Amino acid sequence: MKILIADDDDVALEILEHALAQFGYEVTVAHDGREALDLVRSGQFRLVVSDWEMPKLTGVELCQEIRRRSASGYVYVILLTSRHGTQSVVDGMNSGADDFVNKPFQPQELVVRIRAGERILAMESRELIIFSMAKLAESRDPETGAHLERMREYCRVIAEHLSRQAKFRELVDGDYVQLIYMTSPLHDIGKVGIPDQILLKAGRLSGEEFEIMKRHAEIGARTLDAAAAAHPEAKFLCMAREIARCHHEKFDGSGYPNGLAGVDIPLCGRIVALADVYDALTTKRVYKPAFSHEEAAAIIREGRGRHFDPDIVDAFEANEEQFVAICEKFGQREEQEAEAIAQRQAEVALP
Repeated sequence: MKILIADDDDVALEILEHALAQFGYEVTVAHDGREALDLVRSGQFRLVVSDWEMPKLTGVELCQEIRRRSASGYVYVILLTSRHGTQSVVDGMNSGADDFVNKPFQPQELVVRIRAGERILAMESRELIIFSMAKLAESRDPETGAHLERMREYCRVIAEHLSRQAKFRELVDGDYVQLIYMTSPLHDIGKVGIPDQILLKAGRLSGEEFEIMKRHAEIGARTLDAAAAAHPEAKFLCMAREIARCHHEKFDGSGYPNGLAGVDIPLCGRIVALADVYDALTTKRVYKPAFSHEEAAAIIREGRGRHFDPDIVDAFEANEEQFVAICEKFGQREEQEAEAIAQRQAEVALP
C-alpha cells in the first residue's frame, strides 16, 4: 500500500520515510498540508500520516478537507503530534482523524497503527469486491436469486459447528466463519463465461453441454486470480478462489475440475459442496420439483465418504433443523416476490 507522509520538517520527513521503508512500505512525501491535499486528490493514497503543525494547512485542516471531499474510497489518516490532553484528542477526532501517534514516535508503534488502518481499508475493499462480483454472477444465472443467500447461511451453520470441534478448532475460528459466509456467494462466478444457450437452457444439459458447463469452476478460479492480482491486499480472495475451483470436487476423487480427493480438497470447498447440493435438491428447477428435506438429507447421507466429507455430513446432521428453517425462510420470501411480480404484471396488462 502507498503511504503519503506530510511534514514541514525535512529531518522528520526523512526519519519517517526511512522508518516506513524498512517495513516495506512505498512512501511519498509532502512538505505542507496543501501539497498533501493535492496528492490525496490524485486518488493514489488511502493512508496518510501527517504532522499536526504544518503551514498552509495544518494536519487538522487537512483531515477536514479530506472528509469534506467526495472520494471513491475511504482515506485513513494518522496524526503525528506532540500535543497532549483530552481536548487535543477531541479536536483531532472531530476533524476526521482516525488515529494519533505521539512525537517523538517509535517506528514499531507507528507501523502497528498503520497495519490497523490497512485492516480497516481491506474490510471496505472486501465488501465492495464481493458485492460487485456476486451481483455479476446473479446477473447471468437465472437461478441465482435467493440461492446465494441460502448458500451462505448453510455454509455459516456448518462452519460454526466445525469451530466447536477439536479437530477443526485451530483452522475454523470466528474469522473463518465470517469469511466463508461472505465469499461462498462467489462459488459460481465462473458462470459468467458460459454461453447463454447452455446457461439459460430450459431443461437438462446434454453430455457435451455439461462438459462446457463444468468449465465454470476453472473460469471462476481464473477470474478470482485476476481480482487477487489487482487487489493483493485482499487476502479473502484466496478463499473465494478455492471455493470457485473446488466446490464440485468430490471426497472420493471423482469430481471436477482436478479430481482432488479427501483433505486435498480445501475445507471451504468441502463445506460449499454440501451446501450447494442441498440447495439444488430442495429448490424447484425447470427439469425437477423441489425435493423435501427428508429426501435431500437421505441423498446427502448416501454420499458420505463418496461425494461429501464425512465430517461435513456430521455437521449437517447435527444442524438439520437450521437447514430446514433457512430453506423455509427464503422459500417464503421467493413466493412473496413472485406474487408481487405477478401482480405488477397483471396491473400493467389492464386496459
